[in-house]
Amino acid sequence: MDPIEKAAEVIRHDGLVVYPTDTIYGLGGDALSDEAIMKVYEAKRRPLSMPVSIAVCDADMVHGVSIVDDDSVLFIERFLPGPVTVVLPARNCIPDILTGGTGLIGVRIPAHPVAQSLIELLDFPITATSANMSGGRDPVAPSECHVHHDFLLDGGRLPGTPSTVVDIGKRTILRRGAMADAVAAFLESL
Repeated sequence: MDPIEKAAEVIRHDGLVVYPTDTIYGLGGDALSDEAIMKVYEAKRRPLSMPVSIAVCDADMVHGVSIVDDDSVLFIERFLPGPVTVVLPARNCIPDILTGGTGLIGVRIPAHPVAQSLIELLDFPITATSANMSGGRDPVAPSECHVHHDFLLDGGRLPGTPSTVVDIGKRTILRRGAMADAVAAFLESL
């Protein structure tokens, strides 16, 4: 079986997959399954009060999981796919646990062919949190992914700079990472 098909099968059965992105290795589970989401929190030993972002494969899926205003559309067209996570109001299909009670969801479209292929094959969002223990070093190689997982998609060594996280509504960078200066300039232009 093709590795991406195997990974999709694991995720469809509420399992966890380590997958490469354009930044670091992510820990992917079905972002619409409470069982899979709890496994992600448990694997990372992450407090339930901390939101977990999701990865989607295209702008249509962004619209399916979040409420997107005009400024957000411009931002998405400019920066996604890419190493940026945009925080948007979550639609009702997104489990509350992922938002950490905020009603907001971080959304990424990773610019990595393996991540893209996996999400396209699944046709639903997966979790997009780093494949490490909460607060640990960001994993850039398979050997650094020490969280529990059921399958690993090996993408070799990755760049290692985490995504920049942006709250478009507040026009604020919540975490500086890849492309942070370009994102800041864009926010100032709004």
